[in-house]
Amino acid sequence: MPRRRYSLFGPFLPLTIAIGALAAATSAVGQDTAPAAEAQGEVGATDSGPAQPQAVHSWLEAQIALARRRFSCGPIDGVAGAQTLAALKAFQDSQKIPVTGRLDNATRLYLVLDSPPYTQTTLTADDLARLQPLSPTWLGKSQQTALEYENALDLIAERSHASPGLIRRLNPGVDWAQPAAGTALTVPDVSLSVPGAKAARIVIHLADHVLEVEDEDGEVVAHFPVSIAHMVEKRPEGTLQVISVAANPTYTFDPENFPESDEAQQLGRKLILPPGPKNPVGVAWIGLDRPGYGIHGTPDPSHVGHTESHGCFRLANWDAQTLLDLAWIGLPVLVQP
Repeated sequence: MPRRRYSLFGPFLPLTIAIGALAAATSAVGQDTAPAAEAQGEVGATDSGPAQPQAVHSWLEAQIALARRRFSCGPIDGVAGAQTLAALKAFQDSQKIPVTGRLDNATRLYLVLDSPPYTQTTLTADDLARLQPLSPTWLGKSQQTALEYENALDLIAERSHASPGLIRRLNPGVDWAQPAAGTALTVPDVSLSVPGAKAARIVIHLADHVLEVEDEDGEVVAHFPVSIAHMVEKRPEGTLQVISVAANPTYTFDPENFPESDEAQQLGRKLILPPGPKNPVGVAWIGLDRPGYGIHGTPDPSHVGHTESHGCFRLANWDAQTLLDLAWIGLPVLVQP
């Protein structure tokens, strides 16, 4: 029986646009509340989290609980956007409960937090030492020691799978322009709460901009928003296979792949870009058996889920790292329309 699909671009997209930014006020979730009323997230006190497993009470808690189960909503921000609704529906389907896209009673029985939603972390001297400006040119990037974060806010946000805006709201007293080593920070706790099942296949749904990992029984054990090629003819379909996996890869810049870049045409030669989270393929590369194609991270997680790549499949860096831990040489990859 075909699995039900839950698109990132379904009927809730106009609602997401209308909602806009996350409000700072706390908003509890009702038992059968519609998405419009649930969309405002909760940035509550960090010492009031559950001491034992408890049902989620806001979209922010739901995003954290989903992330712990490898059902990614993109950057955690507390807003019931398209990627969050797609992840929630995929989770509901995996639990064999009604697929409503709501935090209703049935969902809250399964989507629980087994520890407080937030945790404390410290900005270290090593964190600050790794920061460096990112060159705007390909040649300049190739000459850097690493393609690192430019500021501490982006580093902490990506480490906690969150949007920079949420990190600011959770830490209103921090001077992000000049943060000091030793600064204590409150962040979402996205520690995985369930062991990873063995991956039997990766399934990429092009129309939905979703990548899922299935086990031998066809059950979804991981769900990620994914970017696909802007040009339809560059989107491969059919069955592919994983042929390589690499953490913190370098990137070979080939001018022939960037005809739109004036700099690329003037260079006329390939460049090797160093590793780092701002590398064009992020912190992970999963090579496929079609030359030049792979699944990888991205330097800009806020853009994941769109049609903007040159042909590869882009994930947020944290999702690419999660997938890297599940992938193995020979793993089938099914690319569906």
